[in-house]
Amino acid sequence: MSDGPESTALFNRISPIYGLFFSYQKKRYAKTLESMKELLLPHVLDVGCGTGALCSALAERGLGVTGVEPAERMLAVARRKTKGQKITFIRADATEPLPFPDKSFDLSIASYVAHGMEQEKRFALYQQMSRVTKHRVIIHDYNASRSPLTTLIEWLEGGDYFHFIKHAQKEMQQCISQLQHCFSEVEVIQVGKRANWYLCTPMPEQEKRGASQP
Repeated sequence: MSDGPESTALFNRISPIYGLFFSYQKKRYAKTLESMKELLLPHVLDVGCGTGALCSALAERGLGVTGVEPAERMLAVARRKTKGQKITFIRADATEPLPFPDKSFDLSIASYVAHGMEQEKRFALYQQMSRVTKHRVIIHDYNASRSPLTTLIEWLEGGDYFHFIKHAQKEMQQCISQLQHCFSEVEVIQVGKRANWYLCTPMPEQEKRGASQP
């Protein structure tokens, strides 16, 4: 998932490199999904799907999967790597209004997307995921137990990683977009040595409407 036109251009350029890691990523995702299978739901949106490794692992579990990604060349790799699977890929940026009606999906997931964004962009991401999701939003991302290599890479990239991993749960709980809270509840589950699932409950439509009234 990219954060603005410059990042989208970068991900377009490096999409062939990401494609080389598709099988490895899919295997890692499949292992995590198996351990957390009770939290999965029938119709899933993968936000910032990249080359489609998570989409593929979800589809193999018999779920209906839609992937959105702003970098067209990443999507081209995803379509090629998942050929024959029933996955819908759409070019879209989740920091802008997504092309889906409210509550279109049972579950939405953003994997290793949020940490690379500025906080304002993350809030926009959270708001859109909450809007299009009925039951559960999962932010799959780093926890504080990072490797030295990750520290170096994130420092060189100059993103908001270090703030994110310190304040992720609190940030999601306090997220307000368009004068509305993004989530009604946030729970954290460690799913790997260096990864968490931040389980977020979308705001019900009636509560969102009520919050917007004076």
